[in-house]
Amino acid sequence: MKLEPAYVALGSNLNGPDRQVRAGIEELAMIADTRLSRVSSLYRSAPVGYRDQPDFTNAVARIETALTPRALLDALLAVEQRYGRVRDFPNAPRTLDLDIVLFGDSVVQEPGLTIPHPRMHERAFVLVPLAEIAADAIVPGRGRVSELLARIDSGGLTRMEFPEE
Repeated sequence: MKLEPAYVALGSNLNGPDRQVRAGIEELAMIADTRLSRVSSLYRSAPVGYRDQPDFTNAVARIETALTPRALLDALLAVEQRYGRVRDFPNAPRTLDLDIVLFGDSVVQEPGLTIPHPRMHERAFVLVPLAEIAADAIVPGRGRVSELLARIDSGGLTRMEFPEE
């Protein structure tokens, strides 16, 4: 069974966001044919888009999986649903958000699934925790994570702590 590295961004701003993100990390470790290998610190960030909502807790995890990108997405959506994720409108508050930001060196454009994540290169709440665990990772079509991070303002992000093991 060949395992492909993938990176998943986690975020929450409802129902105990720190706890929700930690639970999401634990859930990643339980996905079939998948192994959790690294986790960033937790970060606090202001909301993007719709601003009238609480701040977010964010992290990025590295997994190794035998699943296809679509099967991994389906597993992540099932976790979100178990944690009460409701998609009222774009950028709405959420209990748990799990996004595939990178999947090996794959470029995927399918209905409901775009890899690399189409806005990750603009978002400090993805790039800062991703750089913490994979600064040399390459974002296909965009460049090295550390170089992308150097091009954006990451001042609005606060590092909180490493997740509990």
